[in-house]
Amino acid sequence: MLSLFFKSLLGALAVLLIALLSKSKSFFIAGLVPLFPTFALIAHYLVGTERTLADLRVTALFGLYSLLPYAAYLLAVYWLSYRFGLLATLTLATLVWGLCAAGLLLAWMRLYSEVA
Repeated sequence: MLSLFFKSLLGALAVLLIALLSKSKSFFIAGLVPLFPTFALIAHYLVGTERTLADLRVTALFGLYSLLPYAAYLLAVYWLSYRFGLLATLTLATLVWGLCAAGLLLAWMRLYSEVA
C-alpha cells in the first residue's frame, strides 16, 4: 500500500510542476515534464524485478515505438490549433493518439507475436 502511495505522489508532483511551469516565463518547459520517465521507471522496475532482462529489453523497445503515437499527437495539436479552438484541438489530437496507439499495438502483435 505504501508503494502505491509513493507512485501516486510522483504523479501528483508531476502535475504540480506542470501547473507551476505553465504560469512561468518558461511555460514551454511544461511540455517536457510529461516526458520525464516517472511511469517508465516504475514499469521498468516492475518488469525488471518480476520478469527476465530480455523482457525488460522488449519493454524498452516497445517504449521507443510508443513515441510514434505521442509524436502524432503533438503534430496534431500543433496543426489543429491553427484551425480549431482548444477543446476541439485536444479532442481530435487525442483521437489521433488513440488511432496511432491502436495501430502500433496491432502492428506489434503481428510483427512481434513471439514476444507478445
